[in-house]
Amino acid sequence: MFPSLVSVSFTAALLGFLSVATVSSADHLAGRILIYSYTDGFRHDSIPTATQALKDKGPYINVFFDSTEDKQMFNDTILSQYDAVLFLDTTGQVLDAPGEAALQKYLNLGGNFIGIHAASACEMNTSFYGKELGAYFDYHPDLTNATINVIDNTHPSTSMLPAKWHVIDEMYNFVSDPRSVGAVVVLSADESTYVDLGPRSPKQGEPHPTAWYQERGAGVQPGGTAGRSFYTSLGHLNETWKDDLFMAHVAGGITWALQSNTTKVYNSSAVVGSSMVSNFTFPTSSASSVPTSTPTGTSPSKSSAYTLLATQQWLVTACWIFIGALALRS
Repeated sequence: MFPSLVSVSFTAALLGFLSVATVSSADHLAGRILIYSYTDGFRHDSIPTATQALKDKGPYINVFFDSTEDKQMFNDTILSQYDAVLFLDTTGQVLDAPGEAALQKYLNLGGNFIGIHAASACEMNTSFYGKELGAYFDYHPDLTNATINVIDNTHPSTSMLPAKWHVIDEMYNFVSDPRSVGAVVVLSADESTYVDLGPRSPKQGEPHPTAWYQERGAGVQPGGTAGRSFYTSLGHLNETWKDDLFMAHVAGGITWALQSNTTKVYNSSAVVGSSMVSNFTFPTSSASSVPTSTPTGTSPSKSSAYTLLATQQWLVTACWIFIGALALRS
C-alpha cells in the first residue's frame, strides 16, 4: 500500500505540473489588431457598436483588439506591434503623408490588412491602398433587403454561411474589379433581388463582388513581404454587428488574415507583429465563434511549441492511466 501511495502522490504532483505547463505553452498564441475608424467624410453611427463587437469577439478568436482614430498612431514604431490593421468605416482622407508612408512600410514588412464596409471609401488617391484593399467604392443604392450568393464556401469567412444569405445592408458598387489585382471573390450580391437605378459600372466585373481576399496583398512594393488582405463591404447597420452569422463571417476573415505566417503571431522571426501573451479566459462555447486553426507553414518556434504541447498532453494521459492501474492493484 505504501509504495502505491507514494507513486500516486508523485504521479499526481507530476500531473499538476504538466497541466500548468500545458496552459503556459498554449496561452502565448494571441494576435493583435489595430482598429482604425477615423472619418473625414460620412460617418457611420455603427462605428462604436462595431468596435465593441470586435473587442467582445476577441477572446473567442484569441485576438487582442486596440482601437484608435488618431492619425499619429500610424508610425513605424506603433504599427510594428500589430499583426494586422483593420480599417473600419474609414471615409475620406484618413492618413497624412507620414501615416501613408508608415502603412506602406508596414505592408512591405508582412503586415496584414482587413477592411470593413466603408474602408473602400477612403484614401481614394493612394494607389497602394487601393491595391491592398482590392477596389474602391463607387456608389450604393438605398439600404435594402438583398440576397448574397456564397460563391466560395471553402474560405473561413464563408464556410458557415447559407448558399443564399439574406441580409439588410447597402449593396456597394465598385469602380474596378478586385479580381484585376488578384483578389478572390467569395461573396456576390444577387442583383436580381434588389433595386439599383445605377448607373452601375461594368468595370467591377461579374459576378458582383461583395467580399474578397488576397493571399498576397497587392499593395506591397516590389521586394516586399506581402501579408494577407481581406475585405467585406457589409456592415452598415448597428443591428448587423449583433448578428451571429455576420460576426462569424467577419471573424473568419480576421483569423484567416492572421494566418499569413508573415507576422509574429505565427512566425517568431517576422519583423512586425505582436509577442503578447494571451491572458484570455476562454469561453466554453459561442454560437458565433470561429475557432482558430494552425496555419500552413507554422514557424519552427511555433512548431516546437505545438510539439511540446502534444508531448505534455500525452504524458498527462499516461499519468492518469498509471493512477488508474495503481488503484486497481490496491
